[in-house]
Amino acid sequence: MARTISALLLLSVVALPTEALSARAEAAKFPDPALDPKPANAGMQTAVLAGGCFWGVEGVFERLDGVSNVVSGFAGGSKWTAHYEVVSTGTTGHAESVQITYDPAKISYGTLLKVFFAVAHDPTELNRQGPDEGTQYRSSIFYSTPEQKTVAEAYVRQLDAAKIFPQRIVTKVVPLEGFYPAEAYHQHFLDNHPDYPYIVYNDLPKLDRLKKEFPELLKKKT
Repeated sequence: MARTISALLLLSVVALPTEALSARAEAAKFPDPALDPKPANAGMQTAVLAGGCFWGVEGVFERLDGVSNVVSGFAGGSKWTAHYEVVSTGTTGHAESVQITYDPAKISYGTLLKVFFAVAHDPTELNRQGPDEGTQYRSSIFYSTPEQKTVAEAYVRQLDAAKIFPQRIVTKVVPLEGFYPAEAYHQHFLDNHPDYPYIVYNDLPKLDRLKKEFPELLKKKT
């Protein structure tokens, strides 16, 4: 995993996710999902999304009103290989992912996807995000209900048809077969290490973009 000083040197030649995202037409407001029904089951819901290093993705979703918990972890592979050092080899089938627990009465699944595509990562990068490369950094939506599958697939088609991004979206919409939390030191990494070089260069700009583009979605300060 590219979390080292040598990886940071790549920043001079590899576009940051937020820089790539800014390539889309700023004049066009990022669209809401045209299809975004309420979940069939009442109560709190979960969503599992993969968009590169889970540190920054977790940090983005933790700031949304209606989100009660975000866990960094792994999805796409076996529970036996769901360990950071093993996943980092890129041979396990896992993607670094986040599990988001949210209240659909306050924020919809479609709105979570809107933030995922607009702020949390660059969905046009195949098996990489910024300086990180490998299938463990792929863009994926892991659905757990038929409704999630329908909303996700429809939104990808909607964004591609509207040409929101300069390239086609490569995000895969696949069934969730299991989510496995990462080691404790990965949880809330952005908030615990805001001065860490990787966070400063790759993830803090995502938070700035979130505050600028979607202030109405942020948790209210108390």
